Amino acid sequence: MISKCNKNCLSEGSNISNRMIMVKTRYFLSVLALYTLFSHFGAQPVLAQDELLRLGGEFYTDNRLRTHDGAWSWSETRLDLKLERKFKHKAAFYGNVWLRSFGFPLLDHTGQLFNKDEVSPYNIDFREAWVALYDFLIDGLDVRIGRQRIAWGTGDRINPTDNLNPDDLEDIWDFGRHSGSDGIRLIYYFSGIRLEADYLPFFRPAVLPRGDWAEAIVPPVQLPPGILVRDFSDSLLMPSYSPGESSTYGFKIGGFLAGFDLSASYVYCRDDIPIQYYNRISLVEPPATIDISSKLFFPRQHVFGADLSGAIGSVGVWAEAAVFLPEKEVIMRTDISQLGLPPRDSVMLKKEPFVKYVAGTDYTFRDGSYLNIQYFHGFVTERGQGNLNDYFMLNWEKQLFNHRLKINPLTTAFVVGDWDDIAGNHAWVYSPFITYYPNINTEIVLGARFIDGTGDNMFALVRDKDEVFLSLKYYF
Repeated sequence: MISKCNKNCLSEGSNISNRMIMVKTRYFLSVLALYTLFSHFGAQPVLAQDELLRLGGEFYTDNRLRTHDGAWSWSETRLDLKLERKFKHKAAFYGNVWLRSFGFPLLDHTGQLFNKDEVSPYNIDFREAWVALYDFLIDGLDVRIGRQRIAWGTGDRINPTDNLNPDDLEDIWDFGRHSGSDGIRLIYYFSGIRLEADYLPFFRPAVLPRGDWAEAIVPPVQLPPGILVRDFSDSLLMPSYSPGESSTYGFKIGGFLAGFDLSASYVYCRDDIPIQYYNRISLVEPPATIDISSKLFFPRQHVFGADLSGAIGSVGVWAEAAVFLPEKEVIMRTDISQLGLPPRDSVMLKKEPFVKYVAGTDYTFRDGSYLNIQYFHGFVTERGQGNLNDYFMLNWEKQLFNHRLKINPLTTAFVVGDWDDIAGNHAWVYSPFITYYPNINTEIVLGARFIDGTGDNMFALVRDKDEVFLSLKYYF
């Protein structure tokens, strides 16, 4: 369990805010200067160039409104900038930065009104920046160095083997999103086989959901009747930034067999979502008002994976599985000595393997409609035997009016939290939407999400978060 930030951490003092403005401004100017340098001066290397620097990307805006109270739940305007350059099939450069006006102002005193950064929140997300060298030292060996997204797995946006980069759960509906990591990637090709080795020296935790969606990841604390919590706080134990503590290693072998793309993999990493190992309960107002403080850390784990993708006739199929083996058992100690009781120990994570897996299929019908069905066991936030839910997902879409309009009337998911008590622990999500393409560069999406369920599974905990949404995306 992860505790939520209290009200005091929602705003910073003016001195800290001013320093943040200066840092963000310098960051933005650095990105702008980098682009100017490449585009105007060419950054001419010794070898000849295949093409000039290309600048592309997309403009994206997304707004969501809760149906039960009419309150805005999400507001994002994003400028997604991508820079690419290739050099005679021997090297390539790629960069990706998000410039965003994001969220709503969190204001509680007039001093913040003098700070434009707080009145109009924005952020800069440095997603990727790397250089790839092809046939490096020997033929068939490619190396990629820098901040990069190393995507593994064959599942449709749900990939249990994809554990090199930290999860980015900021937008819970953007399944499969990860942050980039600084590191080195080596791939060697020979005789139809590819060998991959990855080294990421610095650990970065996952980004957790914003706003009230945190309840999906952070269920409320269950206390006996009559107990009132005055303050709930936590602290994180981050690993030291040394190779033995913060590094992630990954190895993968893959190839084609009987028309299928197959691979097997291994990752030694830390779980990027923290887990509790200590609680302290303090009595502040007898007889039943307490404070709770928690400590959390990121446990080490081994992950063994395998995946395949291909087609059986005209039907696409894929499957993926990962065996997670925690390096140590995690026991949470709860100190309740102030209540006159001895400490209590609870096993949060056993040192035993648990398996997450996904399987899916898709098919395009003669009328052009498309059907995608996928099942997976264990969401990214779930861990440990007996704690993994089952998810069934279905999407059917149809293009109309010469591909100017796309309808998705059957985008739905069903969650089973307990097969012995489906009625008492399940959830469903229904999300129909339509997409309009006024031109080849633009798409406008209008849709809704309806959630219901019961029990302690992730989506049942947010069953009152129905919403409608409108987004626009322009590619350039």
